[in-house]
Amino acid sequence: MSSDDQPSVVAVVLAAGAGTRFRGSGHKLDAQVRGRPVLERAVGAALAAGVGPVVVVTGRPLATTLHPSVVHVVNDRWAEGQSTSLRAGLAAAADLDADAAVVGLGDQPFVTADAWRCVAAHRGPIAIATYHGRRGHPVWLRRETWGLLPAGGDEGARALLRDRPDLVTELPCEGSPIDIDTEEDLRRWQNSSSTSSL
Repeated sequence: MSSDDQPSVVAVVLAAGAGTRFRGSGHKLDAQVRGRPVLERAVGAALAAGVGPVVVVTGRPLATTLHPSVVHVVNDRWAEGQSTSLRAGLAAAADLDADAAVVGLGDQPFVTADAWRCVAAHRGPIAIATYHGRRGHPVWLRRETWGLLPAGGDEGARALLRDRPDLVTELPCEGSPIDIDTEEDLRRWQNSSSTSSL
């Protein structure tokens, strides 16, 4: 690909965690937030962004039905940590001949399509969305950085962002990177004014 060409981009949504802090019935990603499952909202933003094919990586079976256009990857090694799910998602992106992946999390229902588009418009090695100065998701990873990611553990891309700050660009985004971990989180954000327009 020449420097003037548009890169081929794949959106990757990681949704393979156990959700052990959520004490409600079922998995947290299947819980309803403002009338839609948490995962459906997260994946819907990636789809609405229109940045490229959307890959969703799951581990444990979920009740939420994924959009038929989604490339669904099941990570049998999900219990070994988020890095295995990231690797599975990037392997699917490689199969789609992607030059870059934009990676988000399935338990963040208020990350907007605009945030996905903002990060996907980057052209450097790594970029990360920031919200009021704090890092969140999604994260842009050019293909040449994929080999620098950890092979195991639960850090995903965080270790790379920490170890190679020279490669990282921060991109201010609108929306909210809050994640749903507990029933209290779910109740808190059901009607919060800070996310009322999302």
